[in-house]
Amino acid sequence: MTNNQNTSIETTNEIHWEKVEKYIRRHIQNLSQDQMRTRAFSNGYSNLTYFIEIGEWQGVLRRPPFGPIPPKAHDMEREYRILEKVYPVFSLAPKPLLFCEDPEIMERHFYVMEKKNGVVLDHDLPEVYEKTERTGKLVSKAFVDTLVKLHEIDIKEAGLDSIGRPDGYLERQVHGWIKRYQNSKTDEIPNVEQVEKWLIDNIPTSPAPTIVHNDFKLNNMMYCSDDPGKVVGVFDWEMCTIGDPLTDLGSAVAYWTQAGESLSGLPSVTGQPGFYSRKELLEAYARKSGRDISNFDFYLTFAFYKIAVILQQIYYRWKIGKADDARFESLIIGVRNLFENATLAKRKEFLR
Repeated sequence: MTNNQNTSIETTNEIHWEKVEKYIRRHIQNLSQDQMRTRAFSNGYSNLTYFIEIGEWQGVLRRPPFGPIPPKAHDMEREYRILEKVYPVFSLAPKPLLFCEDPEIMERHFYVMEKKNGVVLDHDLPEVYEKTERTGKLVSKAFVDTLVKLHEIDIKEAGLDSIGRPDGYLERQVHGWIKRYQNSKTDEIPNVEQVEKWLIDNIPTSPAPTIVHNDFKLNNMMYCSDDPGKVVGVFDWEMCTIGDPLTDLGSAVAYWTQAGESLSGLPSVTGQPGFYSRKELLEAYARKSGRDISNFDFYLTFAFYKIAVILQQIYYRWKIGKADDARFESLIIGVRNLFENATLAKRKEFLR
């Protein structure tokens, strides 16, 4: 942890932490007089997240990435307002504490939320867990249970129906992501146009609308440090809306990689022994939620396409010199492989 010093990501993109500290002290009462300390979490490919600490008080700051970003992307105010509505009915979401859009404090808007304590699963199981098949099964079960619980929220009773437009949701999603790809295309990749046409021509009738996280995956969750069967946090609510719950399921299954798969740029521990297979994950959700998954090939195809576009947008920023991160150069490999997965899913050849 640093004492108001820049982390590696801030060597060329500075945050004036002393201004941030003063702002926090103005809006959160009874803080210690100790100097604020900061540390960057793993920053992934998207929004930047920082651990902040003042005496015994701890919080997490979220802000958009540095450099040019697509219009309407990385909307921290929307994420903050959504958390204000979601937290009271789904306590696994972090409690939002304050929002700031004053450019004198930071060049981009940011918000601060409570810090949850536990472990996040990326490439491997943390040392606090036994590396056994039982651990994989417990993690998998808790993952499915959490998604089902999220989709069970009564959106009207919780006042969440105002955060999205469920009518025409799936059609807007499909056309919107195709447009995003066209705006960030760099390479000619086989079968992409065929996948796009198939998606447009095969949009199914959605089930009853629910809250949709829109980026539900294992490393956007936090598990209890001494219980791999207990989830203590769900993060990254930026894209949350009201719509078709099976889009969440599609993304969850697509991100749930298995052993021996080609490079996709998606870190996941789920290929280790004991974890559910993709089919087991899908079947567990269907059993516990009672939802019809007969059209799931569409949702999986769309999920692979959407994730490919997300990586393509990041690769595009690197390609045109607007993002300086050596990791981004290899993203095009993952983009190609994800589009191939979409082609296989379209043919009903991916999940067997």
